[in-house]
Amino acid sequence: MIIVDTALKKLEAEGKPLKVAIVGAGFIGRGCALSILKYLPGMDVVAISNRTIARGENAYREAGVEDFVRVESVSALEESIARGKRSLTDDALLLAQAEGVDVVMETTGDVELGAKVTLACIENRKHIVMANAELDATVGPILNHKAKQAGIIYSNCDGDQPGVVMNLYRFVESLGYRPCLAGNIKGLLDPYRTPETQAAFAKANLQSPEMATSFADGTKISMEMAVVANATGLRAGKRGMHGPEVDHVDNCIDLFPRDQLENGGIVDYVIGAKPGPGVFVIGFNDNPLRSPYMKYFKLGAGPFHVFYIPYHLPHLEFPLTAARAALFADATIAPIAGPVGDCITIAKRDLTAGQTLDGIGGFDTYGVLENTDVAAKEGLLPMGVSGGCKLTRPIAKDQAITVADVEIPGDRVTDELWKEQNAHFGIEYKGLRWS
Repeated sequence: MIIVDTALKKLEAEGKPLKVAIVGAGFIGRGCALSILKYLPGMDVVAISNRTIARGENAYREAGVEDFVRVESVSALEESIARGKRSLTDDALLLAQAEGVDVVMETTGDVELGAKVTLACIENRKHIVMANAELDATVGPILNHKAKQAGIIYSNCDGDQPGVVMNLYRFVESLGYRPCLAGNIKGLLDPYRTPETQAAFAKANLQSPEMATSFADGTKISMEMAVVANATGLRAGKRGMHGPEVDHVDNCIDLFPRDQLENGGIVDYVIGAKPGPGVFVIGFNDNPLRSPYMKYFKLGAGPFHVFYIPYHLPHLEFPLTAARAALFADATIAPIAGPVGDCITIAKRDLTAGQTLDGIGGFDTYGVLENTDVAAKEGLLPMGVSGGCKLTRPIAKDQAITVADVEIPGDRVTDELWKEQNAHFGIEYKGLRWS
């Protein structure tokens, strides 16, 4: 968003930087702190929370900050901010509760923690922006509803694929083209990857094995495209999406069913395409007067045209989401209403009765995208709820797990939000019961 840089420079010149607080000092959180503190005028990181304090200290120090204080209460954090100090805590909720924080940036990817932080931000009327597709795909619609009622912005972030897709979607729409496919460019997808197979990759890239596994086994892309579906109304063309292999994204139009592009549109992805790892949108305009221009621009005769961005830069772009929320009341990407897409739970291996599922990025299951109306009709278990659920019967490898196949704990914040979301939007999952 080009307008954001000018607004932030104005704040810098006035000595009134936007004050953000970061939840999580992992792969994304550290990168965001570095980007803001070293390279982004008009914004300051006034607080970082992390369960392991040493990692929070490292986040500040990597950005060249040695002058920070440890705080353990809202009043101590507020005093630190008022004195122009930067703070560190192991209590994420303090960031949402303290005066002097303009925007909270949630970077953990942890569904339960993300839910608690988001609710605290809503209660305290503080903008919440996140790199947490896992949470957004599961209970984003009800959280966004609550955020609107509180008069704050709830948004997933620039730089991560859903946000980059949505920015491109809006751009394509502004050119007069109807987006009929919003897509992701994926390099690898193997649903049977595990934390063991991804351990070396995770270590080399400073990620947790579970996070690396969710990228490789398709869960992450399924959750990301559920976020896009909920923000656009586009549906999955089939369970798991089509996901064709193609050499270059320019050549993908004929690989998707034309009737689905023409009738409502879909979310999807391609495998192995250049230029990656980016995103793309197929836009439609059948005005014959447009065709010569698009041929001249080397985008083809139409009426379908591929628009793409060949990269995504989460750590670098995420801070712009905070600025968009606070300065322009503009969400990068948020649900438009109720759920459209669900990331459902599939057995990665044969599972036994009595087994407790290990959740996102684990050994037990992987996630695929399904349309919410289908998921509800068949009673399919959302991946974001699956961790901690106890199986009541054996499940074969590659079988979809239903809500009737498990005992859902029911005492987690996420469970309560999902229950509330279903009631608010009139969704009934076949066979759903609570333990």
